Amino acid sequence: MASFYDYSILAANGNEVKMADFKGKVVMVVNTATGCGFTPQYEPIEKMYRDYHEKGLEILDIPCNQFGNQAPGSDDEIHEFCTLHYNTTFPQMKKSEVNGENELPLYTFLKSQKTFEGFGKGLKAKGMELAVKKLNKDATGGDIRWNFTKFIIDKEGNVVARFEPTTDMKEVEKFVTSLL
Repeated sequence: MASFYDYSILAANGNEVKMADFKGKVVMVVNTATGCGFTPQYEPIEKMYRDYHEKGLEILDIPCNQFGNQAPGSDDEIHEFCTLHYNTTFPQMKKSEVNGENELPLYTFLKSQKTFEGFGKGLKAKGMELAVKKLNKDATGGDIRWNFTKFIIDKEGNVVARFEPTTDMKEVEKFVTSLL
């Protein structure tokens, strides 16, 4: 059976990034978009990176344009937006697909380990459910439903959590720090 460490992806600059290089670290893999209602999550994600990178946290930002055409720019334009508006310093990968026939094999693996279990409770979650039913009606099983879905991989390479974009970033941070 494949493991997280068997995969690699391309950085925005085209260099190969091997997941095996992250052995012994906690990794958060997140699909992002620059024109999404959840785009402000870049701020707490960057804060987590600055606060915990030296303690073993890696963040892999994978821009994706599959949800509402909310990341239409080139890799350079996306990087410029993120650094200009959110001062991001965590690694940004090449814009990629996370669902469908062209999805990154890494995402095929991540989704097989942690499936979609809903957007949670409350008004924001109900709103997302309604929006996704209209905009992403073909999603099934483990498919990513929207931008800023986060997968957490522990120090041994196990996919231990999946957080939907509606999850409060304080909850994500609390979980991540428990693994460091």
